[in-house]
Amino acid sequence: MKFDFIKYRRVSYGLSILLTVLTVISVASFGVKWGIDFTGGTVLSISYNGSLPTSQQVNGALLSLGLKEAVVQQQGEKTIVLKMQDISEVNHQQIIDKLKEMGSVVEGSESFESIGPVIGNELRSKIKTVISLALISILIYIAIAFRKVSFPVKSYVYGLMGIVALIHDAMVPIGVWAILGRYYGYEITIPIITALLTIFGYSIHDTVVVFDRIRENLSKEKSANFKDIINKSLNQTFTRSVNTSITVLMVLLALFLFGGVALKPFALCLIIGIGLGTYSSIFLASPLVYSYYKIRKK
Repeated sequence: MKFDFIKYRRVSYGLSILLTVLTVISVASFGVKWGIDFTGGTVLSISYNGSLPTSQQVNGALLSLGLKEAVVQQQGEKTIVLKMQDISEVNHQQIIDKLKEMGSVVEGSESFESIGPVIGNELRSKIKTVISLALISILIYIAIAFRKVSFPVKSYVYGLMGIVALIHDAMVPIGVWAILGRYYGYEITIPIITALLTIFGYSIHDTVVVFDRIRENLSKEKSANFKDIINKSLNQTFTRSVNTSITVLMVLLALFLFGGVALKPFALCLIIGIGLGTYSSIFLASPLVYSYYKIRKK
């Protein structure tokens, strides 16, 4: 039995609009927390032989030194990582002394890294450039690859709708991150940017597979109805797309559940984005091409 994806396209449009609105509201309400990779600051880690101090104890010590509270994360079973404002070498030694008072520290386990705000701003600028170039490259590639399929819609339309779906897939994780940042301290860091770029690649890859099947069917059945061609192509690629995504998501879920603390945000971002990428490649990108066709036809 073949499913009529185009018939129910308004349902998927409604869901996507709802997710986008919720994303905008969450970002506008909570903002996103940028990691020190972008804002500048200090990362300090230290390992203990026994039990670890709590974040409340660590932040209490920082406040007693006249410093702002830090983001305190556990790394493995014996290490804590502090992410905080820029500090002087004097403050660095004072913090180390305070941390040593809280338990048995593994000698030589302390590490200290300072990132200036100039480097953080430069990273932000470079990432904006990378994302812009990626979107332009995708649009050009699809327009060239589909140049022989200019009927019933121009080749660049496939690229535009693919990018709309791609932006949708990347926006929603950012909205989720705004909520997680507000309540659980999740930050936008270099690994999260890497995850978002990976989502870009996976999402457009899945979408191009469907578009390519549409192109193939259009060349074989030139007199067929465009709606029937899209539905046929989606039904032909549906099982392959879902099965591929499930295998990837199973690995990411294992990484999220059993990986280290530092890997959990990265895995979670990929789980959200790849799940959305599978949804958008089937229920959003191709139906948008058809909706464009209907509007132009009128």
